[in-house]
Amino acid sequence: MRNLVCIGWTAAALMVGGQAMAKVSEAEAARLGSDLTPVGAERAGNADGSIPAWNGGLRQPPAGWSVGEREINPFPDDQPLFTITRANLDQYRDSLTEGHIAMFETYPDYAMPVYQTRRTAAYPDQVYQKLKVNALSAELLDNGNGVRNTIMTSPFPIPQNGLEVVWNHILRYRGEQISFRSASATPSVDGSFNPIVTEYNYFMAYSEPGAELEDIDNKIFYLKTETISPPSLAGSITLVHETLDQIRSPRLAWRYESGSRRLRRSPNLAYETDLPNSSSLRSVDQKDMYNGAPNQYDWELLGKREIYVPYNAYELHSEDHAARDIIQAGHINQDLTRYERHRVWVVEATVRTGISHIYSRRMFYVDEDSWQILVTEEYDNDGNLWRVSEAHNISFYSVPVFWTTLEMTYDLNAKRYYIDGLDEGQAALDFEPGLRSSEFTASAARRAARR
Repeated sequence: MRNLVCIGWTAAALMVGGQAMAKVSEAEAARLGSDLTPVGAERAGNADGSIPAWNGGLRQPPAGWSVGEREINPFPDDQPLFTITRANLDQYRDSLTEGHIAMFETYPDYAMPVYQTRRTAAYPDQVYQKLKVNALSAELLDNGNGVRNTIMTSPFPIPQNGLEVVWNHILRYRGEQISFRSASATPSVDGSFNPIVTEYNYFMAYSEPGAELEDIDNKIFYLKTETISPPSLAGSITLVHETLDQIRSPRLAWRYESGSRRLRRSPNLAYETDLPNSSSLRSVDQKDMYNGAPNQYDWELLGKREIYVPYNAYELHSEDHAARDIIQAGHINQDLTRYERHRVWVVEATVRTGISHIYSRRMFYVDEDSWQILVTEEYDNDGNLWRVSEAHNISFYSVPVFWTTLEMTYDLNAKRYYIDGLDEGQAALDFEPGLRSSEFTASAARRAARR
């Protein structure tokens, strides 16, 4: 790995009697909010100044924005510092992932506009307070299949191994309730596409104010999706109860297909199963860049790197750009993207002996300022790089919270991609929709399907 800063943890520090240790000392936890940010990132900038110090993130919305409106670009005057192309690729190889290098090698017109680094990730004060509490108490369960003594947000702001970093992503704070509509698409090789509009409703049990771990019935969140268009798919519903320890209590999922008019359990809506409406270009466990039980892989924390990653994607989020402005043949319109130099945690996942998965190895590049996975690489069972995924994120002002506005998975063999989060014609995300957990039962989904 290029420019990799190694983590010098010993095996004894990671595993004691089969239990992965996690709790840190009072002295270590005191670093949060000091030389480390409240989330656990390095507060200071880097040596050459290309990464600035974190100064609190984007805590206040820009002038001209109001709650209920789509987020506007807080940096409208920013221009690219330079653009990476195939012609100058060698100059920047050490600051790119293998997946991005493969994108340049696959698509002659692929480019990455690089902007000034702005460390905008920010969260509410109660999240920062809970991060410090979690640092002192959180532990991995045996074999890392769950966590205990943690609530609301990432459990391990000072991580000691790869599993802790992955759990930080899975349990990162994304608000308490979220309701929105967006579109996904699987463009053909020529760039033609038919969008599928879906309504999402999240009830984040793990992050509810005042919630305690023993009160949430092993649930991270409840999710109900309903397909709005096209008419041939409209009315299809998915209901998910995402569990904290998926080995003790696996994810519960139901699907209602408008054609069959029946709500059925979907026990296989996990792991390598094709993500619905993805044309087999993405697996279920790639949704949100990675989700679900981590028990199919061995996880290794390789250290940190300074690389160019998608960040502050306000142009892709802007209501000024229709889906046809974003979607192109082979890859999205890179003129609308924004890449910045950031520090990321690098985690390698290798499929465990005896486990079958379409991806034998996966690389994860995790933002130090938010615990959001920004880029992944997926390798086939012959060890070849197969797919590259990106998460383009913004700060949602009303919370605040740093979260994905657009995700895509590129298939380097098929030269096609899956894209999700297209906002054309849709209202802004609602972080206070007034949802209740009772709306996420199977009977409630069945009643909704019959209306």
